[in-house]
Amino acid sequence: MIHYGNMMVEYKLPIITVNPDGSLRGKGGLLEDEAVEFAKMLDAAGIDMIQVAQANHTGNMGDTIPPMGAVPYNWTLRACEKVKAVVSCPIATVGRVVSVEAGEKILEDGTADIIGYGRSLLTDPDNANKVEKGECIRECLNCNKGCVDAIQSRRYLSCVLNAENGDEETIFIQPCTETKNVAIVGAGLAGLEAARVAYKRGHTVTVFEKSDRLGGQINIASVPSRKDEILRSVQYYEKFLPSKVDIQLNHEPAMDELNGFDHVILAIGAHNMDLLIPVENSNVVSSWDILNGQEVSGKCVVLGGGLVGDETAEYLANKGLEVSIVEMMDKIAAQESETVLPLMEADYKEHSVQKFVNTRVSEIKNNVIYAVNTKDETNVEITADTIVNALGSKKNVFDDSKLTVPFTYVGDCSGERTADIASAIRTGYKAANEI
Repeated sequence: MIHYGNMMVEYKLPIITVNPDGSLRGKGGLLEDEAVEFAKMLDAAGIDMIQVAQANHTGNMGDTIPPMGAVPYNWTLRACEKVKAVVSCPIATVGRVVSVEAGEKILEDGTADIIGYGRSLLTDPDNANKVEKGECIRECLNCNKGCVDAIQSRRYLSCVLNAENGDEETIFIQPCTETKNVAIVGAGLAGLEAARVAYKRGHTVTVFEKSDRLGGQINIASVPSRKDEILRSVQYYEKFLPSKVDIQLNHEPAMDELNGFDHVILAIGAHNMDLLIPVENSNVVSSWDILNGQEVSGKCVVLGGGLVGDETAEYLANKGLEVSIVEMMDKIAAQESETVLPLMEADYKEHSVQKFVNTRVSEIKNNVIYAVNTKDETNVEITADTIVNALGSKKNVFDDSKLTVPFTYVGDCSGERTADIASAIRTGYKAANEI
């Protein structure tokens, strides 16, 4: 028997799981049947608890901590259930149990005794307290941007949705000294986070959004393959903000309206920038328009191998179109999570997506892209039916010259470079916390 005084001993049982396509996931662990037999031995030896988890010695943390859409929710649960059936000690399960409701269902079904939340507690450390109080919980996106990528790169651990994460002693919501009427123009993530923080501080908040829904660019970011889970970022605010702040959709406020507030936060976002190269008699469409539902056909060439371009290319390839990507740098998706890249590359391979890197476009004429390979200065010509502009975004400009009240820019429109999710959240949080 195992005796360590008052110390509880938990054994992490590493399972080599089975992918949806039948292949094995992970190395350095046990197959399910082996794990069941070993669990019996652990139980007989007096172990206090067994955590059934994914094995990983592959060099890619995405095998153990998979990004959104890579595997089903709580994909280790089948193995957990098999282990629980043959032992008497408590069994814990972990891995993509995103919501409290999902965890409660597992407990009610009796397939596990304890739920292990990892990334979820970075996103919302007050998870348990909020359950007790019946408050809204901010749920993890499984994007791996702030957490897993940081671990692999030996960087500061964070969460893209939580501006306080890791800095709780110095960054926290401070009650306001004077209640103000705050207007927020734009309901993307930056504006929504600003609204949340301003409300929590005690201000009276009105959110103006010119479209008919919250979320801004998140609504198109959720369209490509495996990305629909990113909508959880908006769904949190859809649950939290109503009845607390005044949300006015389909409303672009006039200047005199804004001047009636004590402070204005401008979160007006960005747009797909225009091509800066000569274009003549060619079918060029915006990647944003495609992700918003515009139909295209034929051979598609995506200009720009950043995140939006790569995801648009993958989206079009999965619709059955012939797709190529043109990128001036030496690699595509340079900013993508290292846990997502293998999935994207596999999808490109399956759909025969062609990649032109180190390729600088000089002009587009009659649906022919004329470019130069920057490595050897050779000419490159690519013919297309549809040319997709995914060369980046540019901040929207607001004429603030007639604003007579204090104002702050947040999110995409707040700097020379447009923002990612983490920057949107942090600029929105900071601006509202300083009013």
